[in-house]
Amino acid sequence: MKVGRNDPCWCGSGRKYKQCHMAFDQKLDHLASQGHIVPRRDLIKTQEDIAMIREAAKVNRAVLDEVAEKICEGMPTSDIDRIVAEKTASYGAVCAPLNYEGFPYSVCTSVNDQVCHGFPSENVFLKEGDIINVDCTSILNGKYADSSRMFMIGQVSEEARKLVEATKKACDLGLEQVKPWGFLGDVGQAVNDYATSCGYQVVREIGGHGVGNGFHEDPWVGFTTRRGSEMVMAPGLMFTIEPMINAGSSKVYTDKKNGWEIYTLDGSLSAQWEYQVLVTEDGYEMISW
Repeated sequence: MKVGRNDPCWCGSGRKYKQCHMAFDQKLDHLASQGHIVPRRDLIKTQEDIAMIREAAKVNRAVLDEVAEKICEGMPTSDIDRIVAEKTASYGAVCAPLNYEGFPYSVCTSVNDQVCHGFPSENVFLKEGDIINVDCTSILNGKYADSSRMFMIGQVSEEARKLVEATKKACDLGLEQVKPWGFLGDVGQAVNDYATSCGYQVVREIGGHGVGNGFHEDPWVGFTTRRGSEMVMAPGLMFTIEPMINAGSSKVYTDKKNGWEIYTLDGSLSAQWEYQVLVTEDGYEMISW
């Protein structure tokens, strides 16, 4: 939709378009004319959006902090689901995964060779040596915050520890590539280069995503991409960095019975951390982690 120079800006700031997003739109148009993928206006978060999403992120981080405090050997993963549901509700927020496209739990708990979307269960007890990803998404006043953390239960093997730490390092290196007017492919290459240098493989089929005004927004964020490719990281774009990194093959399969839980095909360990990130005018802001 065309906006006149002196019309109110489309972002809702109340400022004239020429004083607000006109130069921004012109830069995106120029990049698009060069063949680059650029974000739509609805993917650019306004200041009001960002302020509300930050509040949702406070809930998200507090819930994961609660899990970190209570997770322990001998705990059934169903207890994690209960902790997440109760802590989220205590803030007047909602667990986004519950009933999302039929997902029956408030959180994903993925243990050892589970890559993602693990079902909490009364029959799965955490034991010494396990590694587990807890993936939590919170909705507060219609805004979404999404992040996940890895936990190591008791004394874990050297193989497991190195995988968990290397996956965190890969996320950090990807985060360093988040710069205004850079490309999502820059993030993906940094993640993949580091993971492969450690002897690991990054899952190709599953990646990050836009988030904030919805649970899963555009763009899809892959982590085996090449520098200079994929969507332009314009200021106001918000997405997740969440590579799933396998100790063995990158190949995965989905449980045919429930259609949700994803495992490594070769039974190797898998790890994942997830950051929610906002592209700013001078770098990035970590929203949830």
